[in-house]
Amino acid sequence: MPTDPITLEIFKHLFASVAEEMGVTLRRTAYSPNIKERLDFSCALFDGEGRLLAQAAHIPVHLGAMPASVRSAIERCSPFAPGDVVILNDPYLGGTHLPDITLVSPVFIGAGAGLAPAHSGDREDAPPGDRNSLASLGALRRGTPLLYVASRAHHADVGGMSPGSMPLSSEIYQEGLIIPPVKIVDAGKANQAVLDLILRNVRTPGERRGDLDAQLAAHEVGARRAREIVARYGLQTTLACAAALIEYAERLTRHAIASMPAGAYTFEDYLDDEDISNFKHQISNSQTPIPKPAKRAVQPPTSNLQLPIPNYHSPITIRVILTIEGDSLSVDFTGSSPAVRGNLNAVRAIVESAVYYCVRCVVGAMGHDDAPTNAGAFAPIRVIVPEGSVLDAKAPHAVAGGNVETSQRIVDAVFGALARALPDLIPAASQGTMNNLTFGGVRADGAPFAYYETMGGGAGAGPLRDGASGIHVHMSNTLNTPIEALELAFPLRVRQYAIRRGSGGAGLHRGGDGLIREIEFLAPVTATLLGERRAARPYGLSGGEPGAPGENALIREGVTSRLPGKVQLQLDAGDVLSIRTPGGGGWGENE
Repeated sequence: MPTDPITLEIFKHLFASVAEEMGVTLRRTAYSPNIKERLDFSCALFDGEGRLLAQAAHIPVHLGAMPASVRSAIERCSPFAPGDVVILNDPYLGGTHLPDITLVSPVFIGAGAGLAPAHSGDREDAPPGDRNSLASLGALRRGTPLLYVASRAHHADVGGMSPGSMPLSSEIYQEGLIIPPVKIVDAGKANQAVLDLILRNVRTPGERRGDLDAQLAAHEVGARRAREIVARYGLQTTLACAAALIEYAERLTRHAIASMPAGAYTFEDYLDDEDISNFKHQISNSQTPIPKPAKRAVQPPTSNLQLPIPNYHSPITIRVILTIEGDSLSVDFTGSSPAVRGNLNAVRAIVESAVYYCVRCVVGAMGHDDAPTNAGAFAPIRVIVPEGSVLDAKAPHAVAGGNVETSQRIVDAVFGALARALPDLIPAASQGTMNNLTFGGVRADGAPFAYYETMGGGAGAGPLRDGASGIHVHMSNTLNTPIEALELAFPLRVRQYAIRRGSGGAGLHRGGDGLIREIEFLAPVTATLLGERRAARPYGLSGGEPGAPGENALIREGVTSRLPGKVQLQLDAGDVLSIRTPGGGGWGENE
């Protein structure tokens, strides 16, 4: 069976093209700005065992989480028939947080599956030694999905206690509608009862229906393209190359790990606060700053790194012990804080996503940037997460912020540990937050609206250059929503959108600057801010200074009031939210 380097390279791009074309379809047909403008979605191709074959360059936080969704769909919804589509968002059954809705579709190969005629494997242009394989293997495996396509999109509202479904919650039931793995399309026929149930429990059913239809359209395209690959090259060659690419990715990852200095490297970082008693805040027409919680000093671990010492109430510790031994890597989070009563809890799939992302970045920086992103790249990595911790919370803990904020701090902690092993490769901490903003209300014509966005900030400086300014970093790989699109879609005005000059940490190489975004609402809304790095600053490395923390404020009738990093507000027309995002840490001492 041909698995030479040229054939493998061709199939690497063929598999990736399936996920990429799915993404193009999803973006072009979506309704919500969060998907069609910010590109808050991911698409991927899996083999028949649920192993990742290819994921387009979409959202890193979905990297390790989507396989968990596919496994859950297979376990709970088999057997499958052609035309089936499974929907789920349950964080405790393969999801991340409730707004991330995942669809999983089996791809059948053989007669009746929408493939080209079964004799196509006899074509003269079929690969040598593979003619007739499609007909023979297709007959043997008919009725069994040999591939899966999946998509995950962040929906702007899935119900719950506040518009945008990113509430400052204390249990998952407050965060929105929980969807266990269930068939939303059964043998090609829409399950109208499931769809009706979903749409009845969201604030913007028309937009949700449009976005779900966009995901379904992406799946149609993905399944068609996958079958076309098999029709052209034959099933045997396709499956052999899929297995070979997984083995190849594992070899490259093991080679990179083996070249790292062996040893155990420890690092700790902190989330700001989870005291939900301070989350809901009534703003008065006063210039008195919002009182801060009682301070409690937290001693950082002994380190030669420039780790900031956070001083705030109830810090949440993310502790990692990274052990490099031979060609394998162990990432142990024992010692991290227990699950919290707020929404910063994460599930295991989020932790795995963050770890895989960090290792994939390092493997690329060590000369393997063209390595396939598939299940083989994860094989040499062992992730240890203590049960019941903030990184492996159990139901019914709230998790809305774990996917967006805790994931970023996991990256900071893992990169901090890697910096001890590879000090001349790893950059300083980036902004370490997604600066989540959700809001919603009712238009003058009575139509409801809901919106969600994340905001960029400063990237950490590295050994070779300054950090980039005003970009999404690490686990957030979205775009911003253009001002024109935002103002067209919602009753608001963007008063300022600019680089926050001087917010990056000083050093031989300076950290990137954050952003300033000021939004004036033209109608009453309920707004929720969910952000981090408002207390603990993004760390610098090798003598570099930390980046500036983020700041939130409300401007009402000309009076500015400071806001905490996490707050829910009832805003009137004319109120302005001012958000200043953190800068990245600096790298190296100034000469």
